[in-house]
Amino acid sequence: MEYKHRIADQMLAKKLASKGAVLIEGPKWCGKTTTAEQQARSILYMDNPASLETNLQMAEIDASVLLDGETPRLIDEWQLAPKLWDAIRFEVDHRHDVGQFVLTGSAVPAEEKDMHHSGTGRFSWLTMRPMSLYESGESNGKVSLAHLFETPEKIIATNKLKIEDLAFLICRGGWPFACGLQDEAALAQAFDYVDAVVKKDVSRVDGVNRNATTTRLLLRSYARNQGSQATIGTIVADMLTNDENEISVKTAGSYLETLRKIFVIEDSEAWNPNLRSKTAIRTANTRYFIDPSIGTAILGLGPKDLINDLNTMGLFFETLCVRDLRVFADALDGEVYHYRDKNGLECDAVVHLRNGKYGLVEVKLGGDKLINEGAANLISLAEKINTDKMNVPSFMMVLTGTGDFAYRRKDGVYVVPVGCLKD
Repeated sequence: MEYKHRIADQMLAKKLASKGAVLIEGPKWCGKTTTAEQQARSILYMDNPASLETNLQMAEIDASVLLDGETPRLIDEWQLAPKLWDAIRFEVDHRHDVGQFVLTGSAVPAEEKDMHHSGTGRFSWLTMRPMSLYESGESNGKVSLAHLFETPEKIIATNKLKIEDLAFLICRGGWPFACGLQDEAALAQAFDYVDAVVKKDVSRVDGVNRNATTTRLLLRSYARNQGSQATIGTIVADMLTNDENEISVKTAGSYLETLRKIFVIEDSEAWNPNLRSKTAIRTANTRYFIDPSIGTAILGLGPKDLINDLNTMGLFFETLCVRDLRVFADALDGEVYHYRDKNGLECDAVVHLRNGKYGLVEVKLGGDKLINEGAANLISLAEKINTDKMNVPSFMMVLTGTGDFAYRRKDGVYVVPVGCLKD
């Protein structure tokens, strides 16, 4: 299958030019290894069944042997032998050169006691997620997020994605292998991913045996509460309402932390701007999967189910948009947050760059009424921000699913279909 270029390609090259080692993290099947292979000049696959035991033994005896090879040297699934971390740090220190190693891993290592150094100054981190619509080829990329930070007077682009397309893309997800398949075969990949998480990955990450039924019920409850600031207690109560399977808040919390470690869920932190008034800001995280297809698969939903329930589709569409914004924001040295205050004023996504610039984003599936509501929300929030203490927003955008065009409204708010957006 032909390699589809990723936004992470340039980010990896940039990081290799400035640090001795780069750690690529992210969920399984998101393309970390394939992306790293494009720039690696030698490779060690730690989990190769033919050499796994030998690799693990050598990591214990003398890890430096595993690091010998042309650079950049890719160490795939490095977390299987956490002692490699300090060995790589030592090699980086003594080689006095950049671009030595690329590490990939689909889980945070459990045995952090074997890691004696943080890696500060030697390592750079890169998070990969499933493909954005621009990377998978469904977005035409006519509107650049980077360009919106320059506050253009006019944008024009045509959107080709219809609601049926969006429903399919939500359920298919951005898994690279799925993006190369058609119809039912493409949709099946998310179900297989969820099965692997429930049956194996959630226990394999740290060797703790976790109940598959409990994991599946927890993920279902999480899916029903995605896009909200639901507490762990709320998620547990939802589980108990729908099944007799008992679980404590503490146990649910440990399961959720494990799901974070294997990059199944990625919550959005609250944005805390300087406001003109003393409005209390809600600081709870918003619940999201790293890809919307995980949520639809765990609930057993397909594209037709979403079209028959547009409210549910809107929630999963929001997850898709947050995924894409995160991919694009990373390339711009930015982060994606959410905002909600005590009065119920919300902003689905705030893209905040390292240089202090930020943009406000409301996500709406489509329709003039919802777009007008989103624009009004954005303007209300912008009016609350104390611009004596922080920048004015670089842009306000309603990110939509349907709609024929991307354009700038008379009130300055951009309306951009996700099928037109790129980094």
